[in-house]
Amino acid sequence: MNDIQQMIKSGESEKIEFKESFDKEIIETVGAFANTKGGVILIGISDKGKIKDIQIGKDTLKGWANQISQSTEPSIISEIWDEEIDKKYIGIIRIPEYPIKPVSVKGRCFRRVGNSNRIMTPQEVAQMHLHSTGGSWDVLPVRDALLDDIDSEKIKRYIKRASITGRRKIGEAEALEKVLEKLGLIKEGKPTWAVILLFGKRPQATLLQAKVHCGRFKGETTIIDDRMIDGAVIEQVDEVMDFIHKNISVKFVMTGKPARDEIWDYPLEALREAVINAVCHRDYTLSSDIQIRIYDDKLVVWSPGGLPLGITMENLYKPHSSVLRNKGIAGIFYDIGWIEQWGSGIDKMRKACLGAGIPEPLFEEYQGFRVTFRKDIFTEDYLYNLGLNGRQIKAVMYVKEKGKITNKVYQELNTVSNKTAYLELSEIVEKDVFVLEGGGRKVMYTLKVMKK
Repeated sequence: MNDIQQMIKSGESEKIEFKESFDKEIIETVGAFANTKGGVILIGISDKGKIKDIQIGKDTLKGWANQISQSTEPSIISEIWDEEIDKKYIGIIRIPEYPIKPVSVKGRCFRRVGNSNRIMTPQEVAQMHLHSTGGSWDVLPVRDALLDDIDSEKIKRYIKRASITGRRKIGEAEALEKVLEKLGLIKEGKPTWAVILLFGKRPQATLLQAKVHCGRFKGETTIIDDRMIDGAVIEQVDEVMDFIHKNISVKFVMTGKPARDEIWDYPLEALREAVINAVCHRDYTLSSDIQIRIYDDKLVVWSPGGLPLGITMENLYKPHSSVLRNKGIAGIFYDIGWIEQWGSGIDKMRKACLGAGIPEPLFEEYQGFRVTFRKDIFTEDYLYNLGLNGRQIKAVMYVKEKGKITNKVYQELNTVSNKTAYLELSEIVEKDVFVLEGGGRKVMYTLKVMKK
């Protein structure tokens, strides 16, 4: 089977599009492919992969090429040919990823998301252009900022921490302004946005939204504790973690070691990773604060701006390259040992939570990017939606408190027969809520550790 036949069999995707005939949507797809990872358009194929057989005359391919070239800016020169499959002809347009993005189609820019094209916002257009040219917003100079706006003590603390991690060695006698110039954080004699956010005396005087709003809630509306955290972004991380420590629970477990083990509601290393990611990777051009919301049963970290262009939700759950929205801030965070450059933060959070016996975090693009840590997902609403009855839900609540349940205890708890207890417990196992442990008279039911 040749490559084209394999594409038809595989179906439409991020890099493959089927069209029955040449139309304006094809040119939009050309732009979307050029702005994403490239792709192939197969003309004469239905959405379901059926070959329609189209008439391709002498000047057809040339006409398609001209329409694409005249409708795109910069002009896209595509590879176009026809091919015979099962005695039927189809047209093929192969579009490479364009090096300098974005490419516009009659004044509009598109990008490929899954198997569809999405119009880009002006903000996405700006981000894509900066990224494709190797830059980022935070390393642009701030027109009205002065070198006097920088706190030299904060820079000295960074130099010391970078030296300790061994990721960057800076001579003690080197002038601080020269250090920042070498790091690309001072340009044209002006501080960049990264310098203001990282080392500024009063960052919020220049960028008001560079804050973290923390709240402890009882229910959705009752606020128990509230704090707005500002200042330089490095200090923000530690202050946010102080707020979290104050508002989540910890228990002490005796293990026979000299010191007791501290067991927090959520693993602190996972929470810190989420906070660092939010501060480092948020979109600072949006006029919203980062939000930390702590509830009785969950903790939510929300940051303005979705995933960086080129990263999808599916990418998060497998090895992926690190796409940096704020390269200046990320570089400093890397130097002090707070982040890695290989997109490993998501995996760290997942493993830390599963290792602590709680569900892995829920990652969502929700009017920005949201990470939700949960103590467990077995709430009464969740169990009801699974189809469990009142007795079964009562048993799950019992196990959440006691750790296990037996058939006999289920009978006593719900005043039912041995057969009913067996059937209803078996259904809870089938619903992936309980797991069966032991055998014979020692059979017991415990909660399953859930990943999602």
